[in-house]
Amino acid sequence: MKMIKAIIKPERFEYVKKALEEKGYVSMTVTEVKGRGDQKGIALEYRGKLMTVDMLPKIKIEIVIKDATVDDLIKTIIDSARTGKIGDGKIFVIPVEKAIRVRTGEVDS
Repeated sequence: MKMIKAIIKPERFEYVKKALEEKGYVSMTVTEVKGRGDQKGIALEYRGKLMTVDMLPKIKIEIVIKDATVDDLIKTIIDSARTGKIGDGKIFVIPVEKAIRVRTGEVDS
């Protein structure tokens, strides 16, 4: 099993969620986070003064899936999250040893 962590722009979340649901990936954990990448934030003008906002709002999606579906899930996220502009996000793939369902004690490995 693998855990997929995707960091995306907040305005793309509904597109990603819909695309994942259409492919049958309905289980996910979603967190509002702040971060920055290579762009190191953005410059904004506020009341005539230039301000730098270096921690931008992002959405983190975490999904644990079987190894065989990793590439399909990643392609789905990329296709629905991509705008072609800097800051579109990043996807991380992390190995998962096992997952235990709290209610039943059932173990997936």
